[in-house]
Amino acid sequence: MRLNALRHLAVLAFSLLAVPVLAAEITDVTGRKVELDLPARRVIVGEARQVHVIAALKGDKTFDTIVGWRDDLLKKDPDSYTAYVERFPQIEKLPRFGYVPQGDFSLETAITLSPDVITLNLEAEKSAKESGFEEKAAAAGIKIIYLDFRIDPEKNSEASVEILGKLFGAEERAKEFIAYRRAEIARVTDRLASVKDLKRPNVFIERAPGISGENNCCRTFGPVNFGAMVDLAGGHNIADGIIKTTFGDLDPEQLVVADPDHVIVTGSNWAAESDINQFVPVGRGADMALSRERLANLMKRTPFPELKAVKQGNVHAVWHQFYGAPYEFFPIQQFAKWFHPDLFADLDPEKNFEEFHRKFLPVTYKPGYFASLEKGLNQ
Repeated sequence: MRLNALRHLAVLAFSLLAVPVLAAEITDVTGRKVELDLPARRVIVGEARQVHVIAALKGDKTFDTIVGWRDDLLKKDPDSYTAYVERFPQIEKLPRFGYVPQGDFSLETAITLSPDVITLNLEAEKSAKESGFEEKAAAAGIKIIYLDFRIDPEKNSEASVEILGKLFGAEERAKEFIAYRRAEIARVTDRLASVKDLKRPNVFIERAPGISGENNCCRTFGPVNFGAMVDLAGGHNIADGIIKTTFGDLDPEQLVVADPDHVIVTGSNWAAESDINQFVPVGRGADMALSRERLANLMKRTPFPELKAVKQGNVHAVWHQFYGAPYEFFPIQQFAKWFHPDLFADLDPEKNFEEFHRKFLPVTYKPGYFASLEKGLNQ
């Protein structure tokens, strides 16, 4: 038994040595220059939802060099977690970590896994510095790389994809992914640009209603993230010029005055962490009847019943997790169909996202990422 174990270790060591590595320098999204051997041999993914990008770059080899990840995919996106467990059953035993800003990421446990690098989201940077996390990791020989798909996607998403391409030895695949994403977004933006005097409907997009606390209105997005997606899809985000940050709160009176043409809420399967379970559970394989029921209930809150969008049935839900993955071409396409149905009558976002799965991802596609009150899914 001991001899077999030694042989296994020898084979593993040989396979690692067989992968050519090269000392290189990566500039992360904070501008920090980090020197490390590439591709990295042992990676802790400090936000598990980064797997949505890593899988597009590595396919069947997604988890070959991942030795641990944060617990957020399981808690915040369990439908995607299930998809990846079905494809890669071994990841159920992959060590999971907490969130650096909440102080429950165990660096001591991470050190025992001997990672070359830990990837963190940009919003964790302040806490990582102030808590000494960065300094302690450096002392243990672990590099920290910051990525961003959420705070300023327009500035940082493509750079973050390129960084992951370098870390995982998939630079050419990263270029293909970026080109595909650009082309899919251009399907909408090029057509909109050809329209003279485009009439942009007013849109209110509400962030994660029904997940926790009192189910009040009106948390929304500023000029980036979902707010930018609304703009790219030919809409006008009513919070533009009011909310300056990634997201913030509108006064209900402001919503009434704006009287939007469309209302969109973000939702996901948050059953693992919601205390009120009134969210819209859209996502992979979602129950559309339940999603529409929850969406209708959310529209009973003040001041929604008096809004034009609600009276006319222009009420929708979108998968919240699009806000942290560079798959935004899909919601941009769907938003465009909602805002300009005649102009985009021939566009099929569902078919396009399914094609993306076949081309890039190792997991199967299931619909359920959108819901609408007026006509149902993707109508």
